[in-house]
Formats: sequence, C-alpha cells, structure tokens
Amino acid sequence: MKYFFLIGFFCVIVTLSLGLKDDPKIIPSNLLSKNVPEFDLEKMGNFSFLKNEQTLLEKNTPKIVNFFASWCPPCQYEHKYLIELSKKFVIYGIAKKDDFSKINLWFSKDGNPFQKIGHDVDGETSIQWGVYGLPETFIIDSVGKIRFKHVGPINHKDKLIIEDLIENLK
Repeated sequence: MKYFFLIGFFCVIVTLSLGLKDDPKIIPSNLLSKNVPEFDLEKMGNFSFLKNEQTLLEKNTPKIVNFFASWCPPCQYEHKYLIELSKKFVIYGIAKKDDFSKINLWFSKDGNPFQKIGHDVDGETSIQWGVYGLPETFIIDSVGKIRFKHVGPINHKDKLIIEDLIENLK
C-alpha cells in the first residue's frame, strides 16, 4: 500500500512538472496560417481608421495587430515596446470596448504606436479573432495570413522575438 502511494505521488509530481514547462503566453490559435477573419470596426475619434480586413491588407507588408484598451494595465505596460516596434513595422490597433477620450489622453502623453485604429465597440471582432483577454498581439504576413499570436503584454524579450519573426516574413 505504501508503494502505491509513493508511485501515485511520483506520477502527480512528474505530470505537474511537465505542465510547468509550457509557456502561458503561447495559446494555440485555430487562426494560425489562415487568412485574417472578416471584421467591421467603428471609427474612433480622429485616429486614422482601421475599418475592416481590407483596410488591414492595404499595405503589402508584414504587420502587427494589437488588441488593447486604455483601462488595461498590461496594455499600458507593453505600450513602450509597441512604440519601439512602430519605428520599424506597421502596427494596427483594435481598441476593445473603450472610450476615445481616455485613449486620446493616454496617447497624447505616451505616444501613439498605431498607424490605424478601429473600435471594437461590442467585442465581436475580438471573438472572431479568438482573443481571450487583453492585450493580445498578432503578426500578419504580407498576404494576410496570421503567422503568430502572442497573449499578454509584450516585454523586451517578446519584442525581440516579434522583430525576428517579422524580419523573416519579409
């Protein structure tokens, strides 16, 4: 009986330790290697307008799509890294259930990393993209296929990975 308990305990420890190796920022997406989903966003104030998937695909170059909100502390944390990425790459923002005045205040203070922004008023576009929470970031190739999904705030290490991925898509 004592041995069964020890074997069972050992199996639980091994199973838990294998699960700890997984990166919680990497969540499988059914959209990887597929075309960006169709979407239709609302205009947000005076920002350049990301209306739909056709607007997203206007530039024939790899790009970043970031789902964010002003009320999201992790979004505020990653903002400086998005600013750095925006100096090299095209970044589009999708503001989820947010308010223009709050985003405008935030961006007037810290800068706007997005070439265009669309407003996901009801969260429907987030659902279509499989967004679980904010922030989430996608890399889209030059023909409109989703190549990478990052869950959670981007940090310095993530920024370097994203830079490398986009350079390899060019």
